[in-house]
Amino acid sequence: MNFLELAGSRQSCRAYLDRAVERDKIEYCLEAARLAPSACNAQPWTFVVVDDAPLRRTVAEKTFGPLRSLNQFVVQAPVLVVIVSERQNLQATIGSLVKRKAFNQMDVAIAAEHFCLAATESGLGTCMIGWFDEAAVKAALAIPSGKRVELILAAGYSAEEGIRPKKRQPADQFRRYNGYA
Repeated sequence: MNFLELAGSRQSCRAYLDRAVERDKIEYCLEAARLAPSACNAQPWTFVVVDDAPLRRTVAEKTFGPLRSLNQFVVQAPVLVVIVSERQNLQATIGSLVKRKAFNQMDVAIAAEHFCLAATESGLGTCMIGWFDEAAVKAALAIPSGKRVELILAAGYSAEEGIRPKKRQPADQFRRYNGYA
């Protein structure tokens, strides 16, 4: 498939089959994430793959919302990938301070999407999770207190049939050439 077909096939999966994901598929997705660009080549990320069932359930339960209904599907995912933001190199740190932009968060997001696109190509479904109890996730995975958990990726074989229609704004609503007006 070409890139636009791949991008159009990638969607947030919220229902997973009770089927283990082969390690080589996860490794393929991690390789895609490793190849992602980053500010000043800082590569400020660590991907913690959680596929041990009891530990995975513990982490998944830390994504539930205050009324417990949010993110309940995460416990179905056979793999969770916890993305930890690491210290940037000196150039990227200075650039972030001078420009007042969180380059490390942008870098993590790019690497996460590389992972998700590779997963889609490999026949897996993914969902990026931003709502979670960070302190509890860090405690469960022995992540040092000075680190930030930026995202959790749920991954597995989708129980959903087909691709949902994309509800996206038309290009003429977001596209500008040679100026904003």
